[in-house]
Amino acid sequence: MEWMLKILLIGSGAREHALAWALAKSPLVSKLYCAPGNAGIAAVAERVPVAATDSDRLVAFARDNGIGFVVIGPEAPLVAGLWDRLEAAGIKALGPSAAGAALEGSKGFVKDLCAANGIPTAAYGRFGNAVEAKRYAQMMPLPVVIKADGLAAGKGVIIAETRAEADAAIDSMFEGAFGAAGHEVVVEEFLEGEEASLFVLTDGEHIVPLGGAQDHKRAFDGDQGPNTGGMGAYSPAPVLTAAVTNLALTRIVRPTIAAMAARGTPYMGVLFAGLMVTKDGPKLIEYNCRFGDPECQVLMTRLKSDLAAALIATREGRLSGLTLEWRDEAALTVVMAAKGYPGDYAKGSIIRGLDEAAALPGVEIFHAATERKDGDWIATGGRVLSVTARGASVAEAQARAYAAVDRIDWPDGFCRRDIGWRAIAREQDA
Repeated sequence: MEWMLKILLIGSGAREHALAWALAKSPLVSKLYCAPGNAGIAAVAERVPVAATDSDRLVAFARDNGIGFVVIGPEAPLVAGLWDRLEAAGIKALGPSAAGAALEGSKGFVKDLCAANGIPTAAYGRFGNAVEAKRYAQMMPLPVVIKADGLAAGKGVIIAETRAEADAAIDSMFEGAFGAAGHEVVVEEFLEGEEASLFVLTDGEHIVPLGGAQDHKRAFDGDQGPNTGGMGAYSPAPVLTAAVTNLALTRIVRPTIAAMAARGTPYMGVLFAGLMVTKDGPKLIEYNCRFGDPECQVLMTRLKSDLAAALIATREGRLSGLTLEWRDEAALTVVMAAKGYPGDYAKGSIIRGLDEAAALPGVEIFHAATERKDGDWIATGGRVLSVTARGASVAEAQARAYAAVDRIDWPDGFCRRDIGWRAIAREQDA
């Protein structure tokens, strides 16, 4: 290569480990840093002890160390304007800007954008006080969806089955259950269908599809228990047929990119459309302004093309004509979490057997919350590992992933045992 770059990756989860794993394979990367990273990421990138939300120190590190490109993994720094800060300092980064990140930072903003541009989504109302929100919720058919407007780590959505549950959800949000995220509330229609995630790269005008995935939000088998940040995922998503994907791109994604440009706030970066595939076609549930977690883990293990080259082309407005190569195999990831998650859980337990599990064919283990202490792997968070595998089918990928899970000795952890069940049922019926 004629030129190579030092790249700084921001974040510390399994999503960032998957991104680091993919970036480290690029011949364009001369040195890869990750701030703050985790113990697993340390195998492929040099860790930088700076928090993902510490914009001042991140900009200073990038400037002082000759960083040529920054990849921002989590949503909070993007919504807070880290991309704007880096670019103002002359450091190229994968966006979006703070104005673009409003697509994730404010659910009400997205709903208004959809309404103004004819983008299919659930009927809704947007409210700044509990009385009006409850009045609107009382008029909606049950179940009804109550959402905190701002960022709530994937947990600010409540599906209320009764009027009393709807009122309680609205009260809890305005009373601060999700902090500042609940200063406004969106009340919306419950959509019937199958949920899926569609990812694209966009330079503000052109888009390159990154494919689809499905994740499992509930904590326990059979889609039971509380919502989490995600307990597993697989790709491709059978529900996202070529026809459904084309409809989603034509009716949802492209009009959104055009509307953002028309507002004077062009959107550049990764755009993650959370979709409900209904009998009337795909409808938008929400946007995220970055890769999903755990969806990123399965996308990265299927990607054959150079990730760094694709992300740099996105930043430089060179997506027109770019195509990406993907493995024909399916990929599936199983999240291993600390017992008690997403509620209270203990930190500091020891995890054994990771080397044996990672040695299995087709398996990659991405760390979300680990540290090394006296030679041991220590769990330091709620979602701790993403055990990921490829296979000729989702069923084969699932079997390989659980074979790896079964080699991990972690009495204080748990996982779902049914990740991929929808896709496997389809495969069996085919």
